[in-house]
Amino acid sequence: METVAVLDFETTGLSPQYGDRATEIAIALVQAGVVVDRFQSLMNSGCRIPAEITQLTGITNAMVAAAPPAATVMREAARFVGKLPLVAHNASFDKKFWISELERLSIVPSSSFACTMLLSRRLYPNASNHQLSTLVRLLGLPPAVRAHRAMADTEMASHLWCRIQKDVSDTYGIQVVTHTLLMRVQRTPRLKMPALLQSCAQAV
Repeated sequence: METVAVLDFETTGLSPQYGDRATEIAIALVQAGVVVDRFQSLMNSGCRIPAEITQLTGITNAMVAAAPPAATVMREAARFVGKLPLVAHNASFDKKFWISELERLSIVPSSSFACTMLLSRRLYPNASNHQLSTLVRLLGLPPAVRAHRAMADTEMASHLWCRIQKDVSDTYGIQVVTHTLLMRVQRTPRLKMPALLQSCAQAV
């Protein structure tokens, strides 16, 4: 039975390429449609949080000043994930920070990322947009208590991941919808996606 690690970062900005760092990470291990374990921590990278980021996330400079060092948190996060496949919403963002923070520790990331945003664009093309909160409302998933905090967004992305697996399974008759299959789906143009999934169903 496959387990995936769904993660979300809060950060000081948009890109580690410009010196931005992680301020919080949350990870949920999801197996058979259920969250079976969680990891969450603020982290102190020594970078100041801009006021607009504090306004968005509620994470203050005082909060991260009292948090464990980023190196400690990321080592624990890497151990928690191990070699599990990863999932994130808008994974290109979280992947950059995952790689950047681990490379600072000379840890070579090996897990592949599936992206619930890319998948939702293929599976739910009629959504008004593909932001996480919009998809949660559209699909009737449990909402976050506090959006733009890492664990709240991780929980919502976990529910979305499970719903995507169920919808693909129900629509195309694929009993086990794996991380590997959904990575193929997210790389496939939307109009070609049904043919891909129908061929996968026939191959089972």
